[in-house]
Amino acid sequence: MALEVFDTQPAPEEWLVYATAAAALAAVVPRALWRLTRNAITIAHEGGHGLVALATGRRLDGIRLHSDTSGLTVSRGRPTGLGMILTAAAGYTAPPLLGLGGAALLASGRITLLLWAATALLLAMLVMIRNAYGALTVVVTSAAFLLVSWLTEPDVQSAFAYTAVWFLLLGGVRPAFELQHKRRYGGAPDSDADQLARLTHVPPALWLFLFHAVSLCSLIGGGRWLLGI
Repeated sequence: MALEVFDTQPAPEEWLVYATAAAALAAVVPRALWRLTRNAITIAHEGGHGLVALATGRRLDGIRLHSDTSGLTVSRGRPTGLGMILTAAAGYTAPPLLGLGGAALLASGRITLLLWAATALLLAMLVMIRNAYGALTVVVTSAAFLLVSWLTEPDVQSAFAYTAVWFLLLGGVRPAFELQHKRRYGGAPDSDADQLARLTHVPPALWLFLFHAVSLCSLIGGGRWLLGI
């Protein structure tokens, strides 16, 4: 089984790539549906904070995910410095970068590896969840990846994997625009961009520009890989 995870699978038909892109777009654009599907982006967002906190030597105390699609990751360590800056910057950049990485795996035919890697990351994150709603959303999401990778046929696995990656790429673009809109009207005073501004003395607008640049470049690059352009 371990060897099968690293095996390559045939590329899906072109129509399936476009169909999964349309399905992901339909999950991102309508506001009513986005209120539900954005939970998956929040998982990636907070997971990004947590992963980078650990990678930079900080102590991760826990992650909370809320029903309004907000989240909170608490880590301990120096309140300033590169580790804290990277941790704060990881949230909005994590979903599109995960999508970009997923697109690279799919472009190389490693659908099974993507599904199992996603499952492993979600289960690792589950250990650090500190509230019931957060645990429920991560369990449901990881169960979906596990069941698809374990029980379904290759065509279904391919459709699921492509939809998930398209969703990360497309859904990773919208939060930065939402944050920009909130800040324009005086909302989100303690956003990641504002925290980064306090840490670096770089204006929040430039951090927002970074979030936009990462998400849009990831969408363009990942989309080209998925479409084989």
